[in-house]
Amino acid sequence: MPDLHWTIPVARWSSWPAAASAAPDIGFIEPIVRRRLSTLSRVALKVAHDCVAKDAARVVFASRHGELRRTTDILRAISAGEPVSPTAFSLSVLNAMTGIFGIARGDRSAASAISAGAETLGYALLEAHAQYATQPDSPLLLVYADEPADPAYGTIEDEVQGGAIAILLDSETATGELVCTVSRTDQPESEPTHEASASATSETLFATQSQALQHCLETGLPTAWQNTGATWHWSWHDRAA
Repeated sequence: MPDLHWTIPVARWSSWPAAASAAPDIGFIEPIVRRRLSTLSRVALKVAHDCVAKDAARVVFASRHGELRRTTDILRAISAGEPVSPTAFSLSVLNAMTGIFGIARGDRSAASAISAGAETLGYALLEAHAQYATQPDSPLLLVYADEPADPAYGTIEDEVQGGAIAILLDSETATGELVCTVSRTDQPESEPTHEASASATSETLFATQSQALQHCLETGLPTAWQNTGATWHWSWHDRAA
């Protein structure tokens, strides 16, 4: 894989932690729809609304597992000979959140969905950059939301912890720039931890891409995530006032 390097303008960003005990406030969604939503869709809609309340925006939605838990429940119902809810079926697709978000806001802007294993968030950032570069006069919203797969699927390598992150790309109102880099890793993969650092670049390695990206956005410090064959790097640069 060739080395990649790109920069995105960040106007706003929002996150929702996996460990949050309170339910996210999504009062902008009608109650009849709201009560049918999964936890995944709720947190995704929360962070998306935090970044784009009114203005139209294209959406790139990313999730490694998507609505897998809902799909698993449907499969269990079929296996048990029980009827499947049409609503549950319609909301089981990976990009269910994007449809609900567009309907709630009356926004017909384009929406894409990305899933790429443990590297899902990184490739979603690349897709967001590519789409924004083709039409830089139109804001673009990146939404990443995930949750661990059902235990029925066994151990999953580089499993996600859950939670959600949204980033609004808009150069006109950007407060800073997020620099993203993917480099080849020829050495054997090392075990990433919160405390381990790459001495050459002073980057902190994290166990998941979402942890690394959020730490970079929160602190402005460079972070990285390493997988077999590649290392993903993120750094933050404030824009001059």
